Amino acid sequence: MTTGQTNVAIACQGGGSHTAFTAGVLRELLRNMPDEYNIVGFSGTSGGAACATLAWYGHIHPEEDPGELLSGFWEDLSASSPLHRAANNIIRWTITLQRAGVPLPDISPADSPGSKWGENEFRELLNSYIDFDSVPELLDGTEPGLFLSAIDVCGGTFEIFREEDLSSDAIIASAAEPHLFEAVEIDDRHYWDGLFSKNPPMQEFMEASDNPDPDEIWLIKINPQERAEVPRSMEGIHNRRNELSGNLSMTAEIRFIERINDFINKGYLPDRYTHTEIRRIRFPKSRKLDWRTKLDRDPEFLERLVTDGEKQGKTFLQQLR
Repeated sequence: MTTGQTNVAIACQGGGSHTAFTAGVLRELLRNMPDEYNIVGFSGTSGGAACATLAWYGHIHPEEDPGELLSGFWEDLSASSPLHRAANNIIRWTITLQRAGVPLPDISPADSPGSKWGENEFRELLNSYIDFDSVPELLDGTEPGLFLSAIDVCGGTFEIFREEDLSSDAIIASAAEPHLFEAVEIDDRHYWDGLFSKNPPMQEFMEASDNPDPDEIWLIKINPQERAEVPRSMEGIHNRRNELSGNLSMTAEIRFIERINDFINKGYLPDRYTHTEIRRIRFPKSRKLDWRTKLDRDPEFLERLVTDGEKQGKTFLQQLR
């Protein structure tokens, strides 16, 4: 890091298809990052874990561009083929029936061929964009850290997968929503979605001994923190409950950092600890989306979210300057 640079870590909150917005933000940030900022870490959960990993991989790989990786990934993830459009329509029709109050059977992912097919498709897509076998060769100790969160289903403890642990399984574990995917087995332990543990990891940026402490954390938020009114309808209640549950662990991470900052300001900690400012890049308020659209892979819908992310990223960089 050159003198005068500000160390920055980028944290990506999870939120299914809504994290196409995160891809747009990251594209803009990494393409137009001011010279006075130095990236020391990426973190993510669920869809945010996929975005963070693609950004990290493209950032450190000499022959890859993170913006192109993110664009291509979300374009390929969209339901553009006839088979994927049919699968996406089934999900949308199911949601429509649920909204109408039609009782539907609960089917475990363990008993669903569609769940296994979806997981395999996701794994193949990740493998097509990231050469996981080449990652150890790219690690020389100077690259930004990577932190992906998941929860140990049986142990009830959170897990952080680092760059040396990187695999398609680690990303899928972070994104394994229990109603959609079976728990992912890694080293005889089983993992579910990191939304249950850290959404996204931020505390680890300060605790990791192999990475510089960030002066700033740029938090890409998906779930709104505040709402103007108390929800009255069941649909509104479901939406707000989903938002709040997605923010619980994030709020705990922010409080930890704020407490450390307070201890630093009061002189309670050694000089090696540095104050960390949290800057938020928020999902646009104009996009009032139903929580169930986090499962929607309609190409036009995802493209709009990526565009929204690019606009928010551009506005954020303008405010920095």
